[in-house]
Amino acid sequence: MGIVERREREKEEVRKKILDAARELFAREGYDHVTMRRIAEAIEYSPTTIYHHFEDKDDVVQSLCEEDFNRLLSFLQQQPAPSSAVEFVRQLGRAYARFAVEYPNHYRFMFMAPDKMQIKEGQCGPGEAAFDVVRAAAARALESGEFEGRDADTVAQVLWACLHGVVALLIAIPPEGWPAGPAPDLVDQVIENTIRGFLKGRS
Repeated sequence: MGIVERREREKEEVRKKILDAARELFAREGYDHVTMRRIAEAIEYSPTTIYHHFEDKDDVVQSLCEEDFNRLLSFLQQQPAPSSAVEFVRQLGRAYARFAVEYPNHYRFMFMAPDKMQIKEGQCGPGEAAFDVVRAAAARALESGEFEGRDADTVAQVLWACLHGVVALLIAIPPEGWPAGPAPDLVDQVIENTIRGFLKGRS
């Protein structure tokens, strides 16, 4: 490995350390309570080093948003859409939950941080793309007649809200904190009951 390649690798390693520390701090303490100096202290670097990689705190948040939502998007796009629109919704729900459980710190930063992240509408392309995948699945289920009674945005938001509820509990509460422990098929049960609420002729 040449000098240039080694320096690039070292630069990427430092950048990753900064983002990992910032993600954990934002998720635990909230946006307003985290400073660039606080991030530097967490990884035992000088604030100057942080500014070599990021312009300011909003730049760090933007980078985290792009990185984490891209990862979520990759989970949602891992498999081609099945022929059944309802099965597609089910598949996306399981993928979303799998991402949250496998990357709890990422999920906390994205959806559970104490303070609102300073990301303005239109600034997080991967985040909008991830929601668009769910919206498209909802639209397909409505167009096929498998779902009824709602517009695609509403269906997608309800699916997201129900999934967030279950994965947030799984992340926030250890198994020993649950009465009798979390049900082994808890995520699937939430997905199935949410889907059932939209099925045509459910009554």
